[in-house]
Amino acid sequence: MDPLYQISVNCLQCGRDFKTSKVRPSFKKAVRSDTDFCTYYKPGSENPDFYVVRVCPFCGFAATENFSQKMTDRQRAQFQQKIGANWSCRDYGSRRTAEDAMFAYKLALLCSQIAGERERVTAGLLHHIAWLYRNEGNAEAEERFLRFALDSYIKVYELEGIDLNNARLMYLIGELNRRLKQYQEAVKWFGRVINDKKIMDAGMIRACREGWAATREDMLRNQVELPEELKSAGS
Repeated sequence: MDPLYQISVNCLQCGRDFKTSKVRPSFKKAVRSDTDFCTYYKPGSENPDFYVVRVCPFCGFAATENFSQKMTDRQRAQFQQKIGANWSCRDYGSRRTAEDAMFAYKLALLCSQIAGERERVTAGLLHHIAWLYRNEGNAEAEERFLRFALDSYIKVYELEGIDLNNARLMYLIGELNRRLKQYQEAVKWFGRVINDKKIMDAGMIRACREGWAATREDMLRNQVELPEELKSAGS
């Protein structure tokens, strides 16, 4: 059985139907994941992340299932001017390479900006691009996109996180700060989850405790002075 199967998608931009591929659930062979949820799959198997973005072969509009289901005439005109006018029919509906996936995500990022997508959607795209660079071993580009993703996640929190008590979002902000060696900020965000009695997400509370401990280890290893709360944690 082919690990890929096809679904039909209607393009938000041009309104035409096209086919795109997904990985069958039984073929998703995850072997491990990083602390910021980047998942690694069994060598030789298909990476489901490569197929998240749907690229219309006719007009070039790229989106995920999380995109809004409408565009204004002005947004369509903007897309046509910036991308559509230069698009030559290309089909990304079958098997994709890492290079294909990177192109699809970056195209979706442009489309999300044109379409005025929610910040949460943009943050997810930026984070996925960072993961693709991590898989390539391109640490410099990964760090650049982790910074973009972090800024975007903070905007999400400012827009909606306070009302939602979104523990996963706060954890991610803490974890990306830790990965970017912004340790004081990491401690602050992990602490928000740990100390907020209204948060009942046991998994994220545990992850933040582990992130707190990892931040302390990072600071000791890099000879960075510990804040008081981390000093007492180790005593």
